[in-house]
Amino acid sequence: MFFDEAKIFIKAGDGGNGVVAFRREKYVPRGGPAGGHGGKGGDVVLQVDSQLNTLIHFKYRSHFKAEQGTHGGSKNMTGADGEVVIIPVPAGTVIRHAETGALIADLMQPGQEVVAAHGGRGGRGNTSFKSSTNQAPRIAERGLPGENLWIKLELKLIADIGLLGVPNAGKSTLLSVVSEARPKIAAYPFTTLEPNLGVVLFGHRDFVMADIPGLIEGAHAGAGLGLQFLRHVERSRLLLHLLNGASPDPLAEFEQINQELALFSKKLASKPQIVVLNKIDLPEAQAHWPAIQAKAEALGLPVYKISAVTQEGVQLLIRKLFDHLDQLPREELSVIEDVPVFTLEQSPSFFEVKRLPHGWRVTGPRIEQLANQTYWDLDDAVVRAYQILEKLGVHEALRNAGVQPGDTVFIHDVELEWVW
Repeated sequence: MFFDEAKIFIKAGDGGNGVVAFRREKYVPRGGPAGGHGGKGGDVVLQVDSQLNTLIHFKYRSHFKAEQGTHGGSKNMTGADGEVVIIPVPAGTVIRHAETGALIADLMQPGQEVVAAHGGRGGRGNTSFKSSTNQAPRIAERGLPGENLWIKLELKLIADIGLLGVPNAGKSTLLSVVSEARPKIAAYPFTTLEPNLGVVLFGHRDFVMADIPGLIEGAHAGAGLGLQFLRHVERSRLLLHLLNGASPDPLAEFEQINQELALFSKKLASKPQIVVLNKIDLPEAQAHWPAIQAKAEALGLPVYKISAVTQEGVQLLIRKLFDHLDQLPREELSVIEDVPVFTLEQSPSFFEVKRLPHGWRVTGPRIEQLANQTYWDLDDAVVRAYQILEKLGVHEALRNAGVQPGDTVFIHDVELEWVW
C-alpha cells in the first residue's frame, strides 16, 4: 500500500519555570535576587529527508512530543532549552491543520523545514523584577506551555514526467521497461492501485517518471481513485499521455482524461503534454495511428508511437523526452495553490467576560498567558497579576457586568474570589 496521507499529533515542549532565589554568601549579608530564568521548550520541526518516499513510518508512530525547558536555578543560572524534535518527511509533503484545513507548509526541497509547533517561552526569575522600590522581589514566572495540535500530512510525488492514461493503457509496463521500477502488471483495469516512481537513465543523464494509476470518468470528483492520485501529477514538469492502442476508441479516452485534468485543476491542464500511442505492434493500434497523429498535431502536441512490450520506438521516445525536458524552463517549485484562510486579528490584550451559573469567566490571549505564568502561591506574584488585570481593564469590566463580593472568577484554569 502506498502511504501518501497521515494524521499525527505534535506537542512542543513547555517552557521552564523561573525561580525566586537570593545570594547567600558568607560576606554578602544582603545579597540581591539571584533567581534564574527557565529555558525555552523545544520546537517540533518537520524536515525533508531525501531518502524517504512515503509516509509509511507514521503508521507506527503518530504522537511526537518535544522536551520541556529546564527550570531556572539559583545564582542566576538559566535553565537549558528543551531539545528540538525533528520529524523527517519526504519531499512533496503538504502540511495542514487537521481541524481547520489551513495550510501550514509545503515542503519540497531536501533539507527544507518548518516549525510546526513552537516551544513555550521560559519564565523569568526574580532578577527580572528588581527595581528601585523593590530590591528583594519575591516574584517569578512559570514557563508557558508549548503549542500542541493535530496535523494532516499529504504527499504529492515530485517527478519530471507524469504518466497519464486510462486503466490498462500500459503505463506500468512502460515504466518497468525504461527504468528499474517493478510495478505489478496484469491485463485488467486498476492493476496499479498506487503511484510508482522510476528513474530513467540515458547515458550520463536521468529523469524521474511517475506512473499514476489509471483515471476514469469522474476522477476529478473522486470516482475510482481519482482524488487520491490526481494530486500526484501536479508536481510533474511534463505529462506523457499514453493511449491504449487496443482500445475501441483511444481518441475518446484521450479527450476524457484531459477533461478530468481541467476539471481538477486549470494549472494541471495547462502543463506541457505529449501523446504516445502504445501497443503499436497490434493491427488495431496501427489502424488508430493516422487519426491520433492528426488529432495531436491539430492540438500542437508532439505525438509518438511505441510498443512497451516489444520495446519498438521506446529508445526514440526516451531521447525525445530528454529533448522536451531540455526545452522546458526549470520551474521553481512553488507553494501549492490554496484557498486563503482569513482570520480576524485580535489584540493580545483582547478579553471577554462571561456570566456562568456559578461565577464569571474571563478569557483572552493575555489573560491565559498571565494565568499560566503566575505563581499563584506567591503573594507578591498574585499582587502583580491583580495589577496587570487592573491595567487591562478586567476589573472595570467585571464591575460593569455586575460582579458581587464573594463571586467566583475563573481566569483560565485558576479560580479566584472577588473581594472588592
